[in-house]
Amino acid sequence: MRAVDAEGLRRANLIDATPIGANVRSTVATYSGVLDDLRRIFSQTTDAKTYGLKAGDFSYNTGSLRCPTCDGTGQISLDVQFLPDVGIPCPDCAGSRYAPLAWNVKRHTLRTSTGEKGDYVSLPELMAMTVDQALSRLQRLKKVAAKLQILHTLGLGYLTLGEATPALSGGEAQRLKLASEIGRRQDDVLFVFDEPTIGLHPLDVEVLIGVLQDLVENGATVVVIEHDLDMIANADWVIDMGPGGGEEGGRIVCAGVPEDVAACPESVTGRYLAEEL
Repeated sequence: MRAVDAEGLRRANLIDATPIGANVRSTVATYSGVLDDLRRIFSQTTDAKTYGLKAGDFSYNTGSLRCPTCDGTGQISLDVQFLPDVGIPCPDCAGSRYAPLAWNVKRHTLRTSTGEKGDYVSLPELMAMTVDQALSRLQRLKKVAAKLQILHTLGLGYLTLGEATPALSGGEAQRLKLASEIGRRQDDVLFVFDEPTIGLHPLDVEVLIGVLQDLVENGATVVVIEHDLDMIANADWVIDMGPGGGEEGGRIVCAGVPEDVAACPESVTGRYLAEEL
């Protein structure tokens, strides 16, 4: 087999639908880095100084404010006789992962309609909000707002900050993995996506196509393994594998711009792509 020299490419990222770890301590907020920023911000409040709390205390992994009952996991294991153990929300913290003292440390939020200080909220309350809800309240915290805006742009605004990442769908996991790459120059990077539209609503597919286009405009090379016609129709170059599936495939039927594939009489994909175009 001959090696192909990909000149100019120094890094390859496979973005697939595998879960983001199996650790229930991993959440949308920790994976995106939002929680690290919020912990530092809450440690600077008057309430935190009154209680002698530092940024590390606000970690539900190792901090002093994590719930002692569930040890910051948000759930406990229920022993069911003759059946596997069942995880249920912690009865003491109601799944928030935090001890009662964490609810006493509050910071004002922002009313976006007036630009004035809004109500006071605790970190556990913020973690229970969706990305979009938190974004509307934290506009003046530029570093936090920038990360939340990326999640919103990726179509993940409906996820709560405290949502455990192992519970995310394959499509959600793929988009969350992309969060750290958005907005950066990607001239020497190859991204390979494996069926990123699986389980997505057509409107979410439209959002995803926009995200991939942003990567391309930032210099990235993007390869997508896909069956979705909207995605194929928006590709710069299509390689149609076939002519059938499984043992009936295995060769390149045609390659070119979407219009070339649509005009290829041997391409099954082309027949449906012609209708899409």
